[in-house]
Amino acid sequence: QVQRVESGGGLVQAGGSLRLSCAASGRTFSTSAMGWFRQAPGQEREFVAGISWSGGSTYYVDSVKGRFIISRDNAKNTVYLQMNSLKPEDTAVYYCAARPGFLSRIVRISPQEYDYWGQGTQVTVSS
Repeated sequence: QVQRVESGGGLVQAGGSLRLSCAASGRTFSTSAMGWFRQAPGQEREFVAGISWSGGSTYYVDSVKGRFIISRDNAKNTVYLQMNSLKPEDTAVYYCAARPGFLSRIVRISPQEYDYWGQGTQVTVSS
């Protein structure tokens, strides 16, 4: 059973930064496409950023381009989301997701295309 544990969330003022981490167990991390999603109260789960299994491709939702950076360290079975210039509208529960065995450069953006999810970490940005 592959498990993912997110960390790094918290309360930050607008303009500040946070780095989220998602540590995965199991042997499939290095061949898994990974994604970060977020869900605000009363909203649907939204794609934020994704990275291919090799790290060679990344993709971001327009609202975070230039502010967020997704990266991965396959030796540590960990994917990161560096969030800079945070805005109140970034407030949400952030989830990492994995799609094992997806050996493509194409980043998938639909939640239905990911198989495993973490428990989420709360990010709150105050104005």
